[in-house]
Amino acid sequence: MWRYVIRRLGQAIPTVAGVVLITFVLFNVVGGSPAAIVLGQNAGARALEEFDTARGYALPLFFGNWTPTRALETVDFETAPPSVRAQWGAADSGWLRLEDGAALEVPWAFPLPEGDTWRLSVVGRGPGFPQYGKKNPRSSTLWKTIFHSVEKSDFRANGGWVEIRRVKLERKTRHVFDSQLVRYIGRLLRLDFGVSTSLNQPVARLLRRGIGPSLALTVPILLVELVVSLVLALLCAYRRGSWLDRSLVALCVGLMSVNYLVWIVIGQFVFAYKLGWFPVWGFESWRNLLLPVAIGVATGLGVNVRFYRTILLEEMHKDYVKTAFAKGLGPGRVLFKHVLKNALGPVITNVALALPFLYTGSVLLESFFGIPGLGYLSLNAIHSSDVEVVRAVVLVGALLFTLANIVADIALAWVDPRVSLA
Repeated sequence: MWRYVIRRLGQAIPTVAGVVLITFVLFNVVGGSPAAIVLGQNAGARALEEFDTARGYALPLFFGNWTPTRALETVDFETAPPSVRAQWGAADSGWLRLEDGAALEVPWAFPLPEGDTWRLSVVGRGPGFPQYGKKNPRSSTLWKTIFHSVEKSDFRANGGWVEIRRVKLERKTRHVFDSQLVRYIGRLLRLDFGVSTSLNQPVARLLRRGIGPSLALTVPILLVELVVSLVLALLCAYRRGSWLDRSLVALCVGLMSVNYLVWIVIGQFVFAYKLGWFPVWGFESWRNLLLPVAIGVATGLGVNVRFYRTILLEEMHKDYVKTAFAKGLGPGRVLFKHVLKNALGPVITNVALALPFLYTGSVLLESFFGIPGLGYLSLNAIHSSDVEVVRAVVLVGALLFTLANIVADIALAWVDPRVSLA
């Protein structure tokens, strides 16, 4: 068995690596600039640069010795908008032209921080270009010069006119693997999920603080819902076609048809506000969990009872059930000891798929009832554009889903002797 567990854990390593990589790409590449999301599109270049530097977003994404900087956005004068061309003193169209003896005036967004190594690349053409006649043959039409000492960089047309096509500023990294991805993986290995931008607290601390309220809500919902669903499904399967079976199926369809939010609003307004049976808001005692747990159970019964009923009906028509009844065994013993035991496979799979959601909590229930769990934390993080918190919740949830699949495989082999752990 242990060899099987070790082998399944080894097979999960590529999956976990893929989850980490996809999460990194979604939040660091596809999602846009985290600095612009948090600080706003109207934030200054210096503020955006300081945000990126403090959180590692100023580094290359995957690897590289040089990385762009907001001190000078890369400009291509063939495609630059009029506002950018005006900053450089360029004409309305074409490349930036310097006459003989004219110097390139660089419009820095802010003074370059000390202690870093910079390089300024200038690409252009013309007889006054510094590269003309030196490192490139005269037949070339485009040259490039690099200033590694930006403070002393003085690009000047000398001996003729110069037309500049592109100007680019870069900062040197410590080494080729000093990148966002490498630092991200290193933090994950230390269980460091970064710092919340909205709360200015370590994300790991926020997760530990929210996991307790979330589990206090979701674990009772899962256990009560599982027991009630199985009992009702066994009654439906045993009394198939009777008025009890038809009534329970109709009730399940009704529960499935009502929107989740409707149950919350009605339950909170009628039972908490009007009748005063339950607290409306807060997380002071176990009484605050009674109503949200009841709503969570009610909304999940419809789907689960119908699912388990279908599974149990398949078992009810098998020969071993008829044999058990023929031997004189009571309905309770046949249903719970034989039928339910042989139908545990799909039940375990369904429960295992629900396990990761115990961690993430219930966004709607926690938000409407003021339960400070991970669902409530995630919703606030989305509203405040807190990328670090949202990314941590998504990543941990995905990893738990992978672990739940392994647990489900082991549990299936434990309850079903037909499944081999070889």
